[in-house]
Amino acid sequence: MPLQNRVTPSGDIVAVPQRGTFTGNRGIIHDPATRTLLKRRWTTQAWIVCICEFRGRRRDVMATRSWTELFFLDEATAFAAGHRPCFHCRRADANAFRSAWERGNCAGGLRAPEIDAVLHAERLDGRVKRLHPLPMPLSELPDGAMVQAGGDSFLIADGRPLLWTFDGYREASLPLVDVRLITPPSTVRALRSGYRAVLHGSATSSVP
Repeated sequence: MPLQNRVTPSGDIVAVPQRGTFTGNRGIIHDPATRTLLKRRWTTQAWIVCICEFRGRRRDVMATRSWTELFFLDEATAFAAGHRPCFHCRRADANAFRSAWERGNCAGGLRAPEIDAVLHAERLDGRVKRLHPLPMPLSELPDGAMVQAGGDSFLIADGRPLLWTFDGYREASLPLVDVRLITPPSTVRALRSGYRAVLHGSATSSVP
């Protein structure tokens, strides 16, 4: 039986067999005795995305009173949900993200908690996912940004929307209607400023 620890672009945490290619956390949000989620969906503003293998360490998922292991299809999915790269297991990527984030958001010398505070305001509207108006035409959004339309999530790759699923990306039926931005705007500006999100392999195969 799959554990409830797979994350959608809208930030929901669900139970499905597909694990994805990245892990991460939002603090301790599970009961290790039952390996089930608590009512809270975060206990820290540091929502991070990590690599699944780091220095040969292995964890028994959701088995201890430690951070709750969450899983994402790819980095773009984690970004859409409101996460950012981990400075411990992905230091080079985290520093590259911070540099691009600072360039895109006209900020400098920021520490991770300051970025987290901005992301936290952008990713949540009370207890639900905050959606944003498109800052530019859909075709001009940077690779790795994600949008929502008709209840579905779509990745932008080479200026084209691709339908998100737990198994990967598929060709989208066009046109999209009532499109809203899922990825926090400050992260979109980081993507426009040079950070390249790691995309699931299906994103490349789905773009002609």
